[in-house]
Amino acid sequence: MKNKARVDELNLVRAFAIIGVLMVHATSKAVESVVDSSFFAVYNFANIFFKFGTTTFIFLSSFVLFYNYYDRPLDKHLVAGFYKKRMLYVLVPYLVFSAVYFSLQHVYGTPGRPLGETLETFAVRLLTGKAYTHLYFVFVNVQFYLLFPLFLALFKKRPGITKWLVPAGFALQWAFLVSNHFWLDVPNVGSWSLTYLSHYFTGAFLGIHFGRIKKWLDFSGGRSRFGRLCSGVLVPAAWLASGTAHAWVWYAIRHDGARFNYLWVELLWNLHTIFTALALLQIAFLLWKKWGRSRPVRALDHLGAVSFGVYLLHPLVLFFYRMFPVTAPVWYHFWYAGGFVLALTLSWALVTVAFRLSPHAWVLFGKAPVARGRTAVRSGPAASVGR
Repeated sequence: MKNKARVDELNLVRAFAIIGVLMVHATSKAVESVVDSSFFAVYNFANIFFKFGTTTFIFLSSFVLFYNYYDRPLDKHLVAGFYKKRMLYVLVPYLVFSAVYFSLQHVYGTPGRPLGETLETFAVRLLTGKAYTHLYFVFVNVQFYLLFPLFLALFKKRPGITKWLVPAGFALQWAFLVSNHFWLDVPNVGSWSLTYLSHYFTGAFLGIHFGRIKKWLDFSGGRSRFGRLCSGVLVPAAWLASGTAHAWVWYAIRHDGARFNYLWVELLWNLHTIFTALALLQIAFLLWKKWGRSRPVRALDHLGAVSFGVYLLHPLVLFFYRMFPVTAPVWYHFWYAGGFVLALTLSWALVTVAFRLSPHAWVLFGKAPVARGRTAVRSGPAASVGR
């Protein structure tokens, strides 16, 4: 079977997602230290409104996998190839960076800890995605990788249920969240794939039915008036409204000490991140169609192609950058902005250079960017990165 046509626009969505991840991480210290500042509302908004990176990457990962694999024969060769790619291009870089970040924390935080205790702690954190704050995402996605062949087999055997994937994802996710809130009390709920089933299943739905849904994403027409209203107005409006409401709730919590029911806050986050993924997909299609040959869009395309490497590396840049904080309040805002700019540009540059200089850069940063052509959008690590 021939490979499907490449979905060029997805790299732009990856670029938006990694920018969201960087914005959240670059402002994480600001929302803790400048609560009394007149700029706190700005920092809080940036920190919460851009909190769509991980969920967008989860959505994209599912989209790409089902787009590429759904129409292919499901046999042992496909499954073996699927897991081989994940082992090489996701787990190997994860192992390397887990060791790097854990070593840094050991050297700067617990240098006197006994070797046996250190190795035991590292093993536990490695197996639970806790070697560093951002690596939990790989732990979440590995859970999905383990389940993917089962979901694929089910959806291929009973294709009729695929039209219900979106409501099914929300129902299963919220059954878990509500049960956990009242009865289960599972720790670290954000590290379990059940918390993201609405994103996984929405991505799966779009990947399986992309041939028809592409018309909904294309603003040029070919749809009913109601379809144009939903895609061109209602989705962006829902994205902005839910994102702004989500940011406001966290402003009230952080600044005013307000208290809200956890499930309502989680619902806002869920709506915010789902509508963000859909809106970013629309924006990507519009940008690629109108300005796909322009330098800014091509730059975003490249950033998206190396986003997994940038995701893995950027906390290292921030780690050392934050060792040199400013002392004068007048420079605080420039220092926080500088952290974002440096984390983006230096990580991007280092990953790019690594891929150009060495064919073995995949050990650190996953699969190398694929040259433009007629092949299907790749289902490698850059398709599955960063909450």
